[in-house]
Amino acid sequence: MNPADTLKPKSEISSSEREESSLNLPNSITLLRILLIPVFVWLYLEPTPERALWAGLVFAAAAFTDFLDGYLARRSGQITNLGKLLDPVADKLLVASGLILLVQVHQVAVWLAIVMIARELIVTGARAVAAKEGFIVPADSLGKFKVIGQIGGILCLIFQGAWLEAQAFLSSAGIILLYMALVLSLASGWRYLVLIFKKLSPAYW
Repeated sequence: MNPADTLKPKSEISSSEREESSLNLPNSITLLRILLIPVFVWLYLEPTPERALWAGLVFAAAAFTDFLDGYLARRSGQITNLGKLLDPVADKLLVASGLILLVQVHQVAVWLAIVMIARELIVTGARAVAAKEGFIVPADSLGKFKVIGQIGGILCLIFQGAWLEAQAFLSSAGIILLYMALVLSLASGWRYLVLIFKKLSPAYW
């Protein structure tokens, strides 16, 4: 092996090497989460008890990969720009698909889904502007608890169609979790926006 090949300037790294480093295990798991979304949608389009059960299991598996890919990326030091882009996109697609389908089967109010999805779009856009200006906005604890509430609420409402004996409990628990997630969503969204605009337009604050 030529010693000169062991260290390469960034400009000399080939596109194939960059692609290989980006398509690591954590990013592959994130891609799997995105691929599971259409499977979940197909299963829950006609939510019979059996299909609702399988849809809930697929949704739960997809949600688990959100924890798994981040854990593996941090543990192995494989945090990449591709992962930073794909992970929040996958999360938002998963939650939005769950909310929209629950609206379709009259389990979630339309306004609740609209507010939650609109919040995600607004914050994502603001963070993209901040990133373009060289300011990275890290996720805060409120945002993390918000995601837990959203995932938990959606799962309860999906599974209530599968476990009829616990339908009333799961329905109530799902709605409560989603309303808690809504409060956290608005609070964390406001914090993100204030933080971003303070950095981008300090003269107005």
